[in-house]
Amino acid sequence: GTRINTFTYVAPAAPTIATVSPPTGTSNGGTALTITGTSFTAVQSVTIGGVNASSFSVSSLTSISAITPAGTLGAKDVVVTTDLGVATKTDGFTYVAPSPPTITVLSPATGSTLGGTAFTLTGTNLLGASSVTIGGNAATSVVVVSATSLTAVTPAGIAGAQDVVVTTQGGPGTS
Repeated sequence: GTRINTFTYVAPAAPTIATVSPPTGTSNGGTALTITGTSFTAVQSVTIGGVNASSFSVSSLTSISAITPAGTLGAKDVVVTTDLGVATKTDGFTYVAPSPPTITVLSPATGSTLGGTAFTLTGTNLLGASSVTIGGNAATSVVVVSATSLTAVTPAGIAGAQDVVVTTQGGPGTS
């Protein structure tokens, strides 16, 4: 026999975003986010301010872990795109200026006036270092190892104690 209208198909719900935590991070990127919401199935992309997250993983149907890309200062929309639709958290994440760098140790602290001395600089907020100078002259081969360490090679310079300056998006830091 046949029974009329005894089964109803229901369209799956579109995704939603309830929270983004933490709600702020530096414009350097690299902030680990937890995005909570609903219907996070077959997630195709996660963007912050229109830029793809550096990486993301779907923890469950209600949680996504993502790493923020570098961005410009201010509030940005967080968008999750799935096969069921698009969820937007308007102004869900705010990029703030990074703190200025600090320099705590320079090793070695001496080198030839001819330059060419490899050194390690230890401090804080070193990510995104755009320049390192010693006595106003640019160091070469600058490699940012982590937020607290970078390596470089001294330029030629004049004899005597010289200021070391590291510049990041947070501004200059001087030893």
